[in-house]
Amino acid sequence: MASHPIGIFDSGYGGLTVFRSIAARLPQYDYIYIGDNARAPYGYRPFETIYQYTLECVKEFFKMGCPLVIIACNTASANALRAIQQNDLPAIDEGRRVLGVIRPSAEVIGNYTKTGSIGIMGTIGTVKSNAYKIETEKFFPGIRIYQQACPMLVHIVENGDYDKDIAGTYVNMYLDELLSKAQDIDTVLLACTHYPLLMKKIKEHLPPNVSVVSQGDIVAESLEHYLQRHPEMESRITRNGSMQFYTTESPVDFDEHATIFFGSEVKSGHLQL
Repeated sequence: MASHPIGIFDSGYGGLTVFRSIAARLPQYDYIYIGDNARAPYGYRPFETIYQYTLECVKEFFKMGCPLVIIACNTASANALRAIQQNDLPAIDEGRRVLGVIRPSAEVIGNYTKTGSIGIMGTIGTVKSNAYKIETEKFFPGIRIYQQACPMLVHIVENGDYDKDIAGTYVNMYLDELLSKAQDIDTVLLACTHYPLLMKKIKEHLPPNVSVVSQGDIVAESLEHYLQRHPEMESRITRNGSMQFYTTESPVDFDEHATIFFGSEVKSGHLQL
């Protein structure tokens, strides 16, 4: 019997923090994860490159039988998702769907703030796109969004240095810059799926009146609601509780790091693009 899993994509390891929440909330479905580690990080790359890389991986998911793909990468969601949805899907297969992580976060982030001022920590690509400002204002008019690009954090996390002094140094620097933009910021959204591994360092530096929000549970709940609203898609996804992992780089290196992000042992295969 053919498998029709949900595809989950990230430029590297970060999407595993989202996958972890999705698998915990919706364990019945089949899943395939692809990490494009050979070309990571995406955050500093130009729009066209991010779009091309993301589209290549989406097409791989479709070849593997996925009717639904979650782009669990903020940079790719900000720079490639809309073009893929509007321009590529109609030509490839109008029955398939590709979703991202920005809209689910924008739909709820305004509920976390009392002052109406929210800080966003993300990659250069995510911040330059202004996607969070644009999307959040659709749901919460009047909310004030302050963004901070944190270009070193993905490198630090992917190098396994998230609990070292260098991580704290850069986290403190970026948070100081972000919080200096408005005195009444009371909520910080981690708009990169790598950043939850820095949660301890982030909380150590944040004032007690500022809360920090990560995306995993938000995206998982949003996906559950999406499938409830779209039974025609939900019925196409196979239910064996299986999980497959692929990386465009070395599976040995990927498995070692991915296990930390995912919270349990990961065994991956190599994907050549």
